[in-house]
Amino acid sequence: MFDESRLPLHPAIGVSGRLLFALIFIMSGVTHFTDVDGYARLMHESIPFRTFWVLISGIVELAGALMIVFNRSARLGGWLIAIFLIPVTFTVHGWEMVTTESAEMQAIQTSFFLKGLAMTGGALLISQFGVAPRSE
Repeated sequence: MFDESRLPLHPAIGVSGRLLFALIFIMSGVTHFTDVDGYARLMHESIPFRTFWVLISGIVELAGALMIVFNRSARLGGWLIAIFLIPVTFTVHGWEMVTTESAEMQAIQTSFFLKGLAMTGGALLISQFGVAPRSE
């Protein structure tokens, strides 16, 4: 029988994993402030206060990602990322996936939707188990 508890843990791999997971949220969080109008246009016109939601989501995205990267309240960071991803995945990519007329754009939005679900799964795992212990 394979004993996974004998697999070595390496701190650099944990740091790399946290950074790779969070990088998309850091970059996207920054662009929420540099391209507010572009992000607001991505939302369906029936959503009120789109600029407000762009700014709030940028804050949530950056805060959650940085908490995970620096392993400071990483479980809370996982929750913040999940809370960000769930509405975005469904209202942006889910909506576009079923309403766009181009087969190519449907395929792209389906891919984005599935990636959003996968990242939500990762964030939920972090919210439950945290990340590797800090070496202090």
